[in-house]
Amino acid sequence: MTRDKPGTDRSASTPEKLREQIKETREELGQTVEALAAKADVKTRARDRTVAVKQQVGEKTTQARTQLRDKATQAAHRVQDKTPEPVRTKAVAATEQVRDKAAHVGHLARDKAPEPVREKTGQGVRAARANRTPLLVAIGAVAAFLLIRRSRRRRR
Repeated sequence: MTRDKPGTDRSASTPEKLREQIKETREELGQTVEALAAKADVKTRARDRTVAVKQQVGEKTTQARTQLRDKATQAAHRVQDKTPEPVRTKAVAATEQVRDKAAHVGHLARDKAPEPVREKTGQGVRAARANRTPLLVAIGAVAAFLLIRRSRRRRR
């Protein structure tokens, strides 16, 4: 003899009600089987976890890159604020001179370089253009540092 669920009237069981109970039980059993199958599917769970971790790493990388760029910009501004005006003027002049020389050398190199070298150089130029602001800040900071160092040596 089977036990009925609490609160059900056994005498009220009709074939239709029994079919309905069987249908509900089958649906519950199907859902339980699906849940167990999902837990047992290690490949899918590992893939889902990998995707989630990749997304977290990407977000953290973007956040770190932004923080680093902001700090580099702040440091460059601090260096620029502390650098005397004559040194900054010389740094600007030196930067322009270096830029002109680099452009001249670049034209010469481009005219005489083989095709594979030109392709690699083009890739480097595109990367530099994509990161122009941090690159210019770094170059300016290095130029200012070198000029300050040079002026201190001359004072001695």
